[in-house]
Amino acid sequence: MAGTGFGGPMDLGTSEAETLERTPGGPEGTGPREKPRSLWSDAWRDLRRNPVFIVSGLVILFLVVISIWPGLITSQSPLQCDLAKAQEGSQPGHPFGFDGQGCDVYTRTVYGTRISISVGVLATLGVAILGSLLGGLAGFYGGISDSLLSRLTDIFFAIPVVLGGLVLLSVVTSNTIWPVVGFMVLLGWPQISRIARGSVITTKQNDYVQAARALGASNSRLMLRHITPNAVAPVIVVATIALGTYISLEATLSYLGVGLKPPTVSWGIDISSASAYIRQAPHMLLWPAGALAITVLAFIMLGDAVRDALDPKLR
Repeated sequence: MAGTGFGGPMDLGTSEAETLERTPGGPEGTGPREKPRSLWSDAWRDLRRNPVFIVSGLVILFLVVISIWPGLITSQSPLQCDLAKAQEGSQPGHPFGFDGQGCDVYTRTVYGTRISISVGVLATLGVAILGSLLGGLAGFYGGISDSLLSRLTDIFFAIPVVLGGLVLLSVVTSNTIWPVVGFMVLLGWPQISRIARGSVITTKQNDYVQAARALGASNSRLMLRHITPNAVAPVIVVATIALGTYISLEATLSYLGVGLKPPTVSWGIDISSASAYIRQAPHMLLWPAGALAITVLAFIMLGDAVRDALDPKLR
């Protein structure tokens, strides 16, 4: 029967064809398909469902906000002190009490967030940039440059971090954060460098890199378009975890008297000052030490969540 417009075979075939066009995937999956997700989109989807990432991210967001605008939660100055109230406990308007100089512990704890976050972020950026650049180039070109970098990193790994800080920072008289940041970058880049080197060596052996090279892609194009986007994930994971370590290291050096120095407001300085009064006034030590522990833990938890999301072996 010919198609008559009254339900004949031709009309049935047309109807089936229209149905197949509207059906996702078409017959046997030959129609339009969902666009494949990349590593980063899959990682972001996993992170949004990870409660560890959500909790740590909210804590870090809060710390960043108060480090930029401490006046949002306190209206006092961290340098405004009253010796008549030295070592006194909690009072109305002063929930954390006072330190040995009569300064408000709550206000100093809030303002100490700015220094810790600034040192951690700047040190992490410096270490990530320098380490990734040196390690990536050495892993890509290999040869003598790779050998020299490997021996150089061995030398830096042999230097104890705290001992190196005591030696190098003891001769610095500046009260700014830059000597401390520079020291962390100087001794921290070898770790990121090795991670970047190994990741680049693994990535450049993939088929898509070899195909791009065979098609005449230059070394700069290979590094920027094909290798770096696929080799940067391990660097991001290690750098995120290391950020919390650098915050802890700054507090350690300040506690030992070679990091930041008064009148700079730092958790490490406050912990050092409070350690002599831990029995008479434990609140002086409790609050800055607790803030330091929560901050470091938040960044470590964030790094673990990012690692789980970016590691394909855990999928």
